Order: sequence, then C-alpha cells, then structure tokens
Amino acid sequence: MLKITPSRIAVRTLGIAPLAAVAIALAVVGFAAPAQAASPGKPCTATPQNQWLSLDALQRKVEEIGFNAENDWKVQKSKLKNSCAEFYVTAKTGERMELFVDPATGTIIGGQ
Repeated sequence: MLKITPSRIAVRTLGIAPLAAVAIALAVVGFAAPAQAASPGKPCTATPQNQWLSLDALQRKVEEIGFNAENDWKVQKSKLKNSCAEFYVTAKTGERMELFVDPATGTIIGGQ
C-alpha cells in the first residue's frame, strides 16, 4: 500500500510542483522555514454556511484522501475558522500538517 507523505499530498492534492513539495515536506519535519499555506486568514469558500458539510463529513473526506490509520495518519483536531475547515493531522513518524479544507466541498485547498 502506498504511504501518504507530505510531499505526495502536496503534489497530488495541492497541485504543487515536486520541488515545492520537497520544501513543504522539509518544513513539515522542521528542516526549513514553515511553508506558506494556501488560505490562512482568507476564506476557503464564499458558499453560505447553511450549505456547508458537517465537520464529521469533512473529516471523512480528509480520511478518504489518505489521512487515515491505514496510512499511519490521525486527525488530532478539527475546527471551523474564517470560512475554512482546519484539520490538524499527525503521522506515526511524528510529521504534522495543518490542512485547510473548503467546508462546502471537502476539497483540500492548502496546508502547512
């Protein structure tokens, strides 16, 4: 089974070039300056709140993408802030990521 790593997620989910993915992966494990997220302080959606998915439904989508126990990831915390769902995930290896998710669609739009 293919393990989900920060660089693979960056390339596949966030659509960043492999070199940028390496920089993000290094930042996640503490070897470089923190990576810039796609949405801190900016809304992830303009969709009205009454059309958003629940945090549980959004977490299921995040886990379906690959942030799950099968891939040695665990969602530690989730919250809604600035029209974004934020998920804090940790790998068994100690890697950590903060994911920014569109609450209307469940699409990951950024991370750090």
